[in-house]
Amino acid sequence: MATIKNLDARPILDSRGEWTLEVEVKLSNGISARASVPQGKSRGSHEARVLPASKAVENVKNLNRSLHGINPKNQAEIDAKLIALDGTPNKSKLGANAILGISLACARAAAKNKRVPLWRHLRSLLNYKVSKSKKPRLFVNMINGGQHAGNNLDFQEYLVILKVSNFTESAKLAAKIYHALSEYLQKHLGPGSAGIGDEGGFAPNFQNNIAPFAILKQIIARLDLKSKVAFGLDAAASDIKKSKRKFQAFYNDLFKKYNLFYLEDAFGEENFADFAALLKKTKGKVWIAGDDLTTTNLSRILEAHDAKSINAIIIKPNQIGTLTEALAVVKQAKKYKWKIIVSHRSGETNDDFIADFAYAVGADGFKLGAPARGERVAKYNRLLEIEREEN
Repeated sequence: MATIKNLDARPILDSRGEWTLEVEVKLSNGISARASVPQGKSRGSHEARVLPASKAVENVKNLNRSLHGINPKNQAEIDAKLIALDGTPNKSKLGANAILGISLACARAAAKNKRVPLWRHLRSLLNYKVSKSKKPRLFVNMINGGQHAGNNLDFQEYLVILKVSNFTESAKLAAKIYHALSEYLQKHLGPGSAGIGDEGGFAPNFQNNIAPFAILKQIIARLDLKSKVAFGLDAAASDIKKSKRKFQAFYNDLFKKYNLFYLEDAFGEENFADFAALLKKTKGKVWIAGDDLTTTNLSRILEAHDAKSINAIIIKPNQIGTLTEALAVVKQAKKYKWKIIVSHRSGETNDDFIADFAYAVGADGFKLGAPARGERVAKYNRLLEIEREEN
């Protein structure tokens, strides 16, 4: 039986040139596995605490003796021990980044030890069956704004949602639309308009907040892809100073003119009642998702459920700090019959763990950024690999 022999960590740079960490787990049989930790710029206040990378690295190394001899397949035991050793409600002692790095690296080591793809091992940790045909829709970030860009857009992510059944076709369509958008922007807004934001979406200045969807609608029509595409918006409203009335008027325009399919963080992170009113108004026709509202936190999603605030939820493992807790939130959300959207972060690494996670849990959607920048493309390419592994 292979057990954990050694933990190590080192600081690495993320996609914004900021320091994060990579954790390595070595097993007694010589197998080793690594995982690196993403980080967000736009963070909900209820997210688990992230420590400076240098401190997180130190904390990982100090946990060697505590996890020595544990079988890496015992994910719940590992994560429970990490939570107990931290002993705080928000992981502020050891750091959610240190804890998550260990948690994910152990899962990857267990998969390697079993000689199975990571997604297959992750499915073994679930208490429900995922159909082989269940694949998440790709939520492709085409235009960046808000905290993810230096432009004049208030809203954070303008998304194209692909309504196709396999990853290969989804990737092809994502690239096709992305390149067509690049050509349009350079032709109509000038050569500098093809600059990109944190998640690979284009980030020029626009006439107003609704203009990106007007442009995307033109491009989708020209490519004859209307039947395969829907629009979505991550408003990240906690970071925007607008009245509820102005938010509502803007969303009403999007519903009427662009048949918006998906709306994330439409109001501030404590405004459960405003989310509930919006959900009631849209009558289930729009996925109303919580991110800053829920922060992959079981107590927050219970509150959202009691308030009838949402019918969809963002899952980001680094918001809560362990794989086991993230899976528990997915399971609870499924009981509520909410749509599950697994998401990357704006500060990413080339680690593709989140792609396996999205496929493993049977997510309804996967936010992985634009088909550009190495840290985003790594996730697209991993999905293509998963498609081969499943056959």
